[in-house]
Amino acid sequence: MAYEILNDKRELERFLKKDIYLHLYSLGDLDDFFWPYTKFYGLRQHGEISAVMLLYSDGNVPTVLGFFREPTVGITLAKEIKHVLPHHFHAHFSPRVQSAFNTTHTLNHHGEFCKMALTDMSVIQHLNSSDTYRLSNAEIKDILELYCESYPGNWFNPRMLDTGQYFGIRENGRIVSIAGIHVYSPRYKVAALGNITTLPSYRNRGLGKKVTAALCQSLNKEIDHIGLNVKANNTAAIACYKKLGFKVIATYNEFTVHKK
Repeated sequence: MAYEILNDKRELERFLKKDIYLHLYSLGDLDDFFWPYTKFYGLRQHGEISAVMLLYSDGNVPTVLGFFREPTVGITLAKEIKHVLPHHFHAHFSPRVQSAFNTTHTLNHHGEFCKMALTDMSVIQHLNSSDTYRLSNAEIKDILELYCESYPGNWFNPRMLDTGQYFGIRENGRIVSIAGIHVYSPRYKVAALGNITTLPSYRNRGLGKKVTAALCQSLNKEIDHIGLNVKANNTAAIACYKKLGFKVIATYNEFTVHKK
């Protein structure tokens, strides 16, 4: 079964919306803000798209997204395209899909993650987020300082501040809690939360809940589907998100992949 490079946004949109929370990131990446950094690979069956993988290249190391309810089709697509992928990339794969790379690549496993979807806005709608505020590019130095101390190694692209969808809390002259997005598309009505953290000395005060609520309240004005990814062993974060109205809809694994 030969793969194709897929360039028709409308066709991709129809396919990705069949399982919108599983493909939230890929759907958002159809937006013009992200589209120049994407390459979609796919398989067809009876003329219709049956599987899709996304290569996203906005950053030092590209990322491959491969999410499937049925892993067999994902393994098939991965085997078809692995020779055209970069020699070194990050990968987010549904369970078992990584097996397509076992003989040709070295995989460094970074853990299991949960995909979560905001399915109940009732709690967030009533949370008081009055002490939060919308962050801007002018505060990039303070934002980077917070991530360096509180969330080292996290993936943050300053370009995302242009969306206006980053919220923070300041105390004692510095940003102490922040919540933002990895994907945001009013065109496709989807957003994926990310870069959420609170300084260690300010934790257990509900600040993370407040900035997350402020962000979701803002997004809800123009976004229909909000999701996030969280490490499966981060039980405290998962419990917090569940209390806010999120639920787990799938699991996947993250890897760094090198061609042998």
